[in-house]
Amino acid sequence: MTTVVKCPTCGKGVVWGEISPYRPFCCKRCQLIDLGEWADEEKRIPSTGDLSETEDWSEEDDRDR
Repeated sequence: MTTVVKCPTCGKGVVWGEISPYRPFCCKRCQLIDLGEWADEEKRIPSTGDLSETEDWSEEDDRDR
């Protein structure tokens, strides 16, 4: 049985297998469009808080490591 998923960028059907090297995207173009959206911070993973609010951090801490 062949599994077909929708390309997250354009919605075109994509066969989930070796035949589709850019899966889950239908092509390199859709893959790069998605990457650009992440790079421009149009997409992001939601979080419950900011790291600076939950931990005390300073540059001195990094120098110790």
